[in-house]
Amino acid sequence: MFDKQKKIPEPEEIIEKVPLPEPLKKIKAERDKLVSEILSGESKKMLMIVGPCSAHEAKPVLEYVERLGKLNEKVKEKLVLVPRIYTNKPRTRGVGYKGMFSQPDPTKSEDILKGIYAIRNLNVKAIEISGLTAADEMLYPANINYVNDLISYNAVGARSCENQLHRLVASGIDVPVGIKNPMSGSVPAMLNSIYAAQSAQVFKLNGWQVKTGGNPLAHAILRGAVDGYGNDNPNYHYETVMKVADGYEKSGLKNPAVIIDANHSNSNKNFRQQIRICEEVMQNRNYDKDFKKIVKGFMIESFLEEGNQTEDVVYGKSITDPCLGWADTERLILDIAEKV
Repeated sequence: MFDKQKKIPEPEEIIEKVPLPEPLKKIKAERDKLVSEILSGESKKMLMIVGPCSAHEAKPVLEYVERLGKLNEKVKEKLVLVPRIYTNKPRTRGVGYKGMFSQPDPTKSEDILKGIYAIRNLNVKAIEISGLTAADEMLYPANINYVNDLISYNAVGARSCENQLHRLVASGIDVPVGIKNPMSGSVPAMLNSIYAAQSAQVFKLNGWQVKTGGNPLAHAILRGAVDGYGNDNPNYHYETVMKVADGYEKSGLKNPAVIIDANHSNSNKNFRQQIRICEEVMQNRNYDKDFKKIVKGFMIESFLEEGNQTEDVVYGKSITDPCLGWADTERLILDIAEKV
C-alpha cells in the first residue's frame, strides 16, 4: 500500500523555476570538457572529487565550495577540483537521514519537493560563487533529470552498482559516471556494470521507452570492500589496481580509468588515513607508468571541520561519515598537485 502524499512536478517545470543562467551554462560546458578529457586520457591532469560525505546544509557547503574554487586556481595546471555536493545519502538499513533531496532540513521529516528546489538552488549558487560544477551520487536513477543540467560527474554507489536500472540510466548520461565496486569488492561485477553503462540500451524510464547510445566515460571507483564478517578490506594497493587494469583490457572496455576513493572501506572510515592513502597511490603512480595511466584521480571526504557531529551541532562538520578538515585538505591537494 502506497499513501500518495504529494505530486512532484516534472523536471522541466522545476528547471523553468530554478534555471541555470546562460553564463553558468558556459561554465558547465567547459567543466564537463575538463573532466571528460581526464577520463578519456586526453588530459594528464588528475581529477579530485572532494567534499563532505553529505551536503546537509547549504551555507557551510557554499563556504566550502568557495574555498575550493580559490584553491582550484592554484592547482588548475595539474588538477581539476570537483566539489562533492552529495544530496542523496544511501543507508545500509534504509532508515535515517537520506540527504537534502529527501530532507532539505535534516531535523524535519521528508519533503522531496522542497528538497529538489533546495538542491537546484544550492548547485546554481555554488557554480556562481566558485566557477566549479559539482559531483553527486545517482542514488535514485529516476530523479536524474532534476539535476543533470547542473553537475559534471555522477557516481553510482557500492550498494547500487549491480542494480540494472542504475546501469541502464548511466548509459544515457552525458557526463562521466563513476561506478563503485560492490560491497563484496567483486572486480568482475564492477566491470560488468561498466560494460552495461558503456553499451547502448533500450528500457523504460519515467513512463517512456528510451534509447541510449552508451556512456564511453563510465569508469571504476575503488572504495574498498566489506567481508561477510563486516571487516573492511582495502583495494587501493598496487596489486589490486593492476588486476583491475588487466580486467579492463580483457573486457575490451573503452577509456580505462580508476578513481581511488580514499575513505570508506579503504580507510576503515578513519578519515585521517585518506592522507596516507593518497600519498601511497601517488608514489605508485610515479613508480609505474601503467599504474599512472589508469589511476586518474581521487575521491576524498572533506569539510570545513574535521570529524563528524555526534551530539553537539557544529557548523561545517559532517552529520554522516567523518571527514578531513579544511586545513588538511588544502595541504593534501597542494601536495598531490606537486607530484602529478
